[in-house]
Amino acid sequence: MILHRDLTRSALRVGPHNGAHRVALRAGLSVLVPLLVLWSMGHLDWSIYAAFGAFTSLYGRQRGGRGRAQLQVTLAVALTASVALGVVVGISPHRAWLAVPVAGLVAGIGSWFSDLEDWHPPGPLFMIFAFAAVASIPAQVEDLGAAVLVAGGSALFAVGVGSAGSAWRAVRRPSGRASAWHPRHPSAARRHVARSVIGVLVAGAVATGIGIGHPYWAMVSAVVPLAAKDLFPQLVRGLQRVVGTGLGLLTAGLLLALEPRGLVLILVVVVLQVGAELLVGRNYALALVVITPLALLMVHLAAPTPTRTLLFDRGVETVIGVVIGILTGYLTRDRSRA
Repeated sequence: MILHRDLTRSALRVGPHNGAHRVALRAGLSVLVPLLVLWSMGHLDWSIYAAFGAFTSLYGRQRGGRGRAQLQVTLAVALTASVALGVVVGISPHRAWLAVPVAGLVAGIGSWFSDLEDWHPPGPLFMIFAFAAVASIPAQVEDLGAAVLVAGGSALFAVGVGSAGSAWRAVRRPSGRASAWHPRHPSAARRHVARSVIGVLVAGAVATGIGIGHPYWAMVSAVVPLAAKDLFPQLVRGLQRVVGTGLGLLTAGLLLALEPRGLVLILVVVVLQVGAELLVGRNYALALVVITPLALLMVHLAAPTPTRTLLFDRGVETVIGVVIGILTGYLTRDRSRA
């Protein structure tokens, strides 16, 4: 009873604002400009590559100056490589099952560097999402060049946006000190790598084996609770993921029914991206009310799917992934701290 009360209270807690508007503006601009360029070229079908590159802007909110630039350059490379790897796997007729072990590899690499370089947001979630979502879309060899150029260009633009903000604040407050990242000791990194890999492999295998579409949502949902190091915050994160996704599916259903296109679609995506960054640091469940339709619009644009199927797949696979992630966290917990 006490655990249930504490879990509910923690899941509902709304954190402080902490300057989230600055991150939200950077994120909105970082996705707006690449999408407008693609729209002007008549290639909004490439928007999924641009969106994943723009995720670079989400990193480094707790750093400034050189520290943020270093982290964002690292993520620009990592996210672009994840997109490229996704296209390579998407070329294979066996992409569904091939994506599972490769996603496990991506999870391990992302988790390792996240721990050593103290990424924020922590963990390999966006790398897995970028790889696995792209890998689920049938591709041709010639798609690889476009994917790298669009994702890489979008990522570099996001780095520029982040650096411009730091430079502007340095001009206004020249006496301030720029923060830099401090690498962590790798003592616990192996445990976090192992649990991320296990969670992704098991969730991906279960979702793919059952035959539900979009199994990458199960893989992504499995690493969400594992971003926390201890069991209780993992439970909180998992609960927020399930509840927030459920509410977000209602929003997604309404937006998909309206079938936004062209400039209207771009505006909707930007508003959702800004809303996500305004909320994610305050309450993850609230943020998912806008993150869920954002993710579904991105996927639906690249690979159109009946709305009912899309919503069902997202809901079921979220539950599968969260359960597997929490179970993985429990089985791999540090018993010396218990």
